[in-house]
Amino acid sequence: MRKIAKFWAPLAATWLMMATEGPFIAAIIARLPEPKFNLAAYGVAFSFALIVESPIIMMMTASTALVKDSHSLKKLFRYTLFLNTAITLLMLISLTPGIFNFVTETLIGLPPDISTLTRSAAILLLPWPAAIGFRRFYQGILITHNKTRRIAFATIFRLISMAATAMLLFEEHRLSGAAVGAIALSTGVVLESIVIRIMSGPYIRKLRNTSPATGNHPLNYRFISVFYYPLAITSILALGVQPLVTFFMGHSRFPVESLAVLPVVTSLVFVFRSMGLSFQEVVIALMGEKREGYASLKRFTIILGTITSMLLGLIAFTPAAHVWFRQISGLSAQLAAFAVLPTRILVLMPALSVLISWQRANLVHIRRTGPITWATVIEISGIVLTLIVSIRYLNIMGAVAAASAFLIGRLGANIWLAMPGNKRETAHPHTQQLKKVPNNP
Repeated sequence: MRKIAKFWAPLAATWLMMATEGPFIAAIIARLPEPKFNLAAYGVAFSFALIVESPIIMMMTASTALVKDSHSLKKLFRYTLFLNTAITLLMLISLTPGIFNFVTETLIGLPPDISTLTRSAAILLLPWPAAIGFRRFYQGILITHNKTRRIAFATIFRLISMAATAMLLFEEHRLSGAAVGAIALSTGVVLESIVIRIMSGPYIRKLRNTSPATGNHPLNYRFISVFYYPLAITSILALGVQPLVTFFMGHSRFPVESLAVLPVVTSLVFVFRSMGLSFQEVVIALMGEKREGYASLKRFTIILGTITSMLLGLIAFTPAAHVWFRQISGLSAQLAAFAVLPTRILVLMPALSVLISWQRANLVHIRRTGPITWATVIEISGIVLTLIVSIRYLNIMGAVAAASAFLIGRLGANIWLAMPGNKRETAHPHTQQLKKVPNNP
């Protein structure tokens, strides 16, 4: 248990540090000219880049699970390079004025001046998705070699470089707030990916000198695609649900209040959910060739899930909620009152996030990623169905309906992944061969 905690803690710290990035950049933009327009433009540009980035997000999971020798290192790196090139070209094409203006002005309904600010910020975010892809590939190598502290150090470097860039540009007052935020974010992530590459250098050289085990079926691009595309679809679907939630809340009771408080509520819940988001690669790395780590990891899952939800509950069901929403978040008394019930509904989400990381990691360990995609489909379907029923037929306040939808959707995914049929090991020829290679040297 101590080994698991020591391995996991730097990854958890990494997610916590990244959770501070958004509020910091928003605070900088809010102190520059025309904050309302620039915050809106930066928010749309960031969402745009996040959707483009979504196919590459799971590369850390793939790298942790698959990179074991010189052959698998070369194959997965080339696959990462291909995906990074594809998403960068896709983003570049999407930024052409005709396509971008159609999306932002016709589909989203942004005024032309905000659309122009958004496009400028999105152009400055062009290096961001590929930098994320390379960073997560090399992070997987560090996780495999039990060097999670180096990942946390690189995140500190990212935050410092991002903050320094934002402050320097803030002092100049020559760029729009949206441009300042985009440059700061891109700078931090690009420099972090370079630091991660340098830190993983010794282990890359070690892998290059490691020959595939005798008798193992060589890793090929077909298997990588079969293994990876369910993970990519999972992240694409998960990131695509947010616009749907926003649409439904805009047609709910108290729409303005709901749209105002939900980001504040979800950012608080995310602090505790991040403990679970950081746990998936821990399970993959420490499970062991013969699943000898199963019992200890399961106990850690139960303890971590219980503690994270209890901590959120201490805020949601005590006067600490008033302190958080009024004093720290700066909400008015009316909006703070709106925020309490959705927070209480989401108290179980940190525990369910830990659980789904455990469930996904077990499936990745046996090279069976298909059920993960179906779990995401079930989760999104549950969210949409709950929103339709609660808003259209039950006339529930939007933020309460959204919180209920998130909880019900996640419960559906957890239940699906817990079904016995989704735990059977795949018969793909690479599965048994790759499992012969130790997951954690």
